[in-house]
Amino acid sequence: MSDNDEPLAGRRIAVPESRQLDLFAEMLESRGAEVLRCPLVDIHDAPDPGPIEAWLRAFADGTCDDVVLLTGEGLRRLLGFAERAGGDLRERFVAALGDTRKITRGPKPARALRDLGLRPDLTAAAPTTEGVIETLLKQDLGGRTVGVQLYGTEPNRKLMDFLAGAGAEAMPVAPYVYADQSEDTQVAGLIEALAGGRVDAIAFTSSPQVRRLFAVARKHELEESLQATLDRIVVAAVGPIVADALAQREVTVDLMPESSYFMKPLVRALAARFGGGDG
Repeated sequence: MSDNDEPLAGRRIAVPESRQLDLFAEMLESRGAEVLRCPLVDIHDAPDPGPIEAWLRAFADGTCDDVVLLTGEGLRRLLGFAERAGGDLRERFVAALGDTRKITRGPKPARALRDLGLRPDLTAAAPTTEGVIETLLKQDLGGRTVGVQLYGTEPNRKLMDFLAGAGAEAMPVAPYVYADQSEDTQVAGLIEALAGGRVDAIAFTSSPQVRRLFAVARKHELEESLQATLDRIVVAAVGPIVADALAQREVTVDLMPESSYFMKPLVRALAARFGGGDG
């Protein structure tokens, strides 16, 4: 097999992905990489279904004029809650989605809508909270009720404050939570492996991974070592939200897909960086 077939041969890449760890690792390994797996966070349904079901019923009754979908994961979790609630709630929720103006933050919620035979009415100027706000600035939101599917349990005060200032009533819902998956000792071990010079790159696929890594580094007094290591190795981010989380911690992002913020383009970007081709 030629170098073009395995552009990542001889490279060791740290992967903190959880949900699609095997898929991501296999894509890298098929290009010759050795993968250091350390899942940092996992995603679970919100522990109390009551508020989620109440939000779904209100939405299905036509309460919202608009809905902002920040993540595809969130929409899929809402559908799961609706289905488990029984009756016709899922069908009513999907029907109401069709009748409501839908604003998506990025490609993943748009894809989740397409799975339902729907499509966004407005797409954020950039796949960030700021991009959503920039898009909504052009709309008259006075007197409108806006459902907001949150990113994890992050209250997103910036978006909430914008909606209030625009005269809208926000109706937020948080259908999932992030949970730590790895023990602190495993994460500390990852930081030490990175510092030991045995890793060429680390590929982040969500901002909670960044927060978790730095939280453990602080707890174990390894933050300085982590910072120095990330300055030395190749740091890859799946998209601008992850890149922003890294930038907030003064980490330079060396590569990121140009427009399609998914794992496959991220793997291609890594292959191009180390192998000089598109993988």
